[in-house]
Amino acid sequence: MRFLDIILTAFYGLTGNKLRAALTALGIIIGVASVIAMLALGNGARAAVEANFRFLGSDQIQISAKQELEDGEWVEAGRILSYEDGLRLPGAVELIKRIEMTINGLAKIRYGRMALDVSLTGATAEALEALAAGEQVQPVNWPEGEPLTAAAFIGQGRFFTPAEVLSEASVCVLGHDTAQDLFQGDNPLDQTVWVNRQRCLVIGVLAELETVDPAQRTQIKPNEVFYLPISTAIRNLYEEEPSVRITARVSDESRMDEAKAQVEAYLRQRHAIEQDAEGNYPDDFELTTRRDVLGAQQQAAQTFALLLAAMAAVSLLVGGIGIMNVMLVSVTERTREIGIRRAVGARRREIVAQFLLEAVLISAGGGLLGIAVGILAIPAAAALNQGIALLAPASIPLAFAVALLTGIVFGLYPALRAARLNPIDALRYE
Repeated sequence: MRFLDIILTAFYGLTGNKLRAALTALGIIIGVASVIAMLALGNGARAAVEANFRFLGSDQIQISAKQELEDGEWVEAGRILSYEDGLRLPGAVELIKRIEMTINGLAKIRYGRMALDVSLTGATAEALEALAAGEQVQPVNWPEGEPLTAAAFIGQGRFFTPAEVLSEASVCVLGHDTAQDLFQGDNPLDQTVWVNRQRCLVIGVLAELETVDPAQRTQIKPNEVFYLPISTAIRNLYEEEPSVRITARVSDESRMDEAKAQVEAYLRQRHAIEQDAEGNYPDDFELTTRRDVLGAQQQAAQTFALLLAAMAAVSLLVGGIGIMNVMLVSVTERTREIGIRRAVGARRREIVAQFLLEAVLISAGGGLLGIAVGILAIPAAAALNQGIALLAPASIPLAFAVALLTGIVFGLYPALRAARLNPIDALRYE
């Protein structure tokens, strides 16, 4: 038989019972669709993690106070991470070239008869540089691909200087919407506002900002902010000194592990932390670098990939067993046909090729339909994952190849069984 004849014979064998062939392909359809949709969810989750930690540069160590749950509330697990801890860090640790510190809170600001409740940020003079490096927000209508600079975030006036931070100067910088709401269109520069009953001179207004990711524009409001020097905020707005967040910049990225060890030693000395009986340090602070985040992300991605592989394997196994079952039934039903074909000269390899091709056609058809269903299911999967799902182009040929392989593996035994039938016994079969 010619190969074209084998293909036509296999095709006619399938079309003889269309409903059975369609139901057999259903398992493959579900398996392939689940592979594509789940890989899209995995890619979306990885992209979300990368976006959330985009602000964390390769030369940064994020330092924060460790917290623990106590009576249903999160509290510092030891001494706070103080402003003084951060201020002394560059001079005490050789590999740290500079630091940035922030605190956040709520405050009431007044100007004349206007009063606003705002999100207050106490920061060091490098806050706008960190904002630009983070690439999470940008000025409205900022040209795509244009590098962000700290100066781009200033709409009017200026930001406070390192000298003003050290001297606890009573100056402030307003967000775009904060200035509009408080001053109602008047020029805010060099005006005095009251912040929780403390006078503060407005020296700058930020440009109108937006988040880089359009999906976050309803959640993050970068224009409703209010900046104070961190020293001024601590002095005037807190009865007890708050815990600060510190970003330490390392002078040599290749010595990041050494820099982390030096920061740990410095903070343990400052907080009087000693080894316990097992030789461990009960640290009350946490250090995070991009390498730590990416390592955790890769581990989570590997776990997620194994889970997806297991789910896909189960779905395709069920589909493959369905193909084998139907093909065995088909061999039994067509035993007399096989005997006639063998009697008129069909060779065993041609019988194997015919039934194997039938199994492959079922799996190929199921694979193509599964790809279509999987792509169409991505928006629904994204709705279950906070709108995050990214189609992986490589998942389409991969899923189709696995579907074909399933058809070959599970169709081989029925094909061999058909080819091994004794022609005489097959002709006598009723």
